[in-house]
Amino acid sequence: MLAGGRGRRIGGAKAVAQLAGRSLISYPLEAMRAALTDVAVVAKPDTALPPLPDVEIWIESAQPRHPLVGILHALCMAGGRPVLVCPADLPFITAAALSRLAAADPGEAPAVIAASPDGQTQPLLGCYQPSAAGLLAPAAREATAPVRAAVAAIAPRLLVIEPAQLLFNVNSSDDLRRAQERISRM
Repeated sequence: MLAGGRGRRIGGAKAVAQLAGRSLISYPLEAMRAALTDVAVVAKPDTALPPLPDVEIWIESAQPRHPLVGILHALCMAGGRPVLVCPADLPFITAAALSRLAAADPGEAPAVIAASPDGQTQPLLGCYQPSAAGLLAPAAREATAPVRAAVAAIAPRLLVIEPAQLLFNVNSSDDLRRAQERISRM
């Protein structure tokens, strides 16, 4: 699981942002734990995290600051195994959707990433094969390319995740408010 960035648009670190009395990271982490036996959180050395008992924390390099660095670090730490990557800002992702991604056959593709029914990709939610590391490394070192473009350039397989609301990500205080409203209606 990627612990998220600085959270400038949300007003602080995403992982510890509060949603319905819980940390934002706790929602996708719960789904990851239900879908997988091995779960780790990838974070920068200065990333604020809530207490995460029984979860391994993999500290990536402080620089460069780019989500691809987290994916590469996870692939490195996984010892040649594929990694299912999920960002900390997806409070509505389910274990079933994560299991589908983890089990999806990549064919010749270096990754299977989530896409909404309208084709919008979520490159930080996907199963990355070890071969993706070499393909993503140049963009991670540059740390300037948009994640969506860098991942599209490696030609991943897309897996449509429905309903699209499962892919709702919290990037701003308005998104956090919308997520809170949705949770209060559940």
